[in-house]
Amino acid sequence: QVRLVESGGGLVQAGGSLRLSCAASERIFDSYAMGWFRQAPGKEREIVAAISWSGDSTNYADSVKGRFAISRDSGTSTVHLQMYNLKPEDTAVYYCAASTFTGVAATSRKFYTHWGQGTQVTVSS
Repeated sequence: QVRLVESGGGLVQAGGSLRLSCAASERIFDSYAMGWFRQAPGKEREIVAAISWSGDSTNYADSVKGRFAISRDSGTSTVHLQMYNLKPEDTAVYYCAASTFTGVAATSRKFYTHWGQGTQVTVSS
């Protein structure tokens, strides 16, 4: 019954925008905090943004603050990552993840127990 499916990735020029979506099963969405991570070739997976179960708490990587925004839509059980002013350094596979630490927007991978398959984001110069 656990299911996380990312969408919205693609190829965009530097300075452009994309909105990623993560469709979650209702059970997961109602009981977990959520996060977005990314992994570039040759690098470890890193936090991008996280949001608590209530949506009252969010955290962002320093490299994306002011450019990315994470949000929850309870009506569709979907988590979004709105990305503005994209840079070539943002190129990576982006993953949606779920955490049982519902009261916080956790930034460490060790707190996340469920993961989606990922969606590719490529930013050209």
